Amino acid sequence: MADSPASPLPELLSLRTQIDGLDRELLALLNRRAQLAQQVGELKKKEGSVVFRPEREAQVIDGLKSANPGPLKSESVAPIWREIMSACRALETPTRVAYLGPAGTFSEEAALGFFGSSIVRVPCANFDEVLHQTVAGAADFGVVPVENSTEGVVTRSLDLFLTTPLFIIGETSLVVKHNLLRRENALEGIRAVCAHPQALAQCHGWLSNHLPQVERRPVSSNAEGARLAAADAGLAAIASERAGSEFGLHVVAPAIQDEAHNRTRFAILAHPDRQPRPAASGHDCTSLVVSVPNRPGAVHDMLVPLKQHGVSMSRFESRPARSGQWEYYFYIDLQGHPDQPQVAQALKELRSVCAFFKVLGTYPIDVH
Repeated sequence: MADSPASPLPELLSLRTQIDGLDRELLALLNRRAQLAQQVGELKKKEGSVVFRPEREAQVIDGLKSANPGPLKSESVAPIWREIMSACRALETPTRVAYLGPAGTFSEEAALGFFGSSIVRVPCANFDEVLHQTVAGAADFGVVPVENSTEGVVTRSLDLFLTTPLFIIGETSLVVKHNLLRRENALEGIRAVCAHPQALAQCHGWLSNHLPQVERRPVSSNAEGARLAAADAGLAAIASERAGSEFGLHVVAPAIQDEAHNRTRFAILAHPDRQPRPAASGHDCTSLVVSVPNRPGAVHDMLVPLKQHGVSMSRFESRPARSGQWEYYFYIDLQGHPDQPQVAQALKELRSVCAFFKVLGTYPIDVH
């Protein structure tokens, strides 16, 4: 006869009892917070103001991180409170968020990380549809990738920013771990690897070493590649573990990206008629797209106002203007908010030397 399992130590039982009691206290406090959030929602409806204010939520999280006494790590505070705020926000009105689908994409993961899981998900077939759904009002916000630490900018997103009426109200970044997924838990017999072109490029070295003769097949998203791999045993996909779980695939090879610290930055977009531009939070980024006349010294002249007014530039990217005249659009991220006098003056002077000038958005960034 097998021995019965040992009873927990009295100290362990006592600690568990204390934790159970605290969990009930936390639940009661969360419900009190939710009641206050509902009251705030009623007042917002009366005055016609919006539910989601990214600068307000950033300030709340920043204040909690600064006040955190431990032992809970400060980086754990943000996701916990985003979920709390997401659940409370959902009591006021559902937040509809468009992103590149289907289920299991990194874009979906970024959307959930920024807004919390209490959202209405609007998966889209491509980046163009993400913007279209948000412009049309079918979604309150859109989420698109703009930059990868390995492959650089996501060119389609930057090109779309030129003409869209949407503006950036926030950003989030995601550690991207690519996994080779397949119905069969083996490398043998793979005819093609399906993934988004960016993912294929980010895993170029691993694929060249381990599957040199296998076709690399670009598809609209990594999750779409996982869906195809689930339907065909001869296909493999490069996607997240969430996508693997979603489509019932084995992780044949984990973390196959060429760069261990592979991150993707995502922009959160909204329509100015339905969402006000975020007010200054104290740690903000202003994103622009500009072009200058094709003449000697034009790019230098463009940068002079920033130096003169002490405005730091954190990103500077160029894209061909497709005019046939060797002209370029420049995508610039500046530290600061237009409500700050030195930033406002620098932008005014910069605008005066540009042939094209568009503020893509001003939004809070996470400084921790």
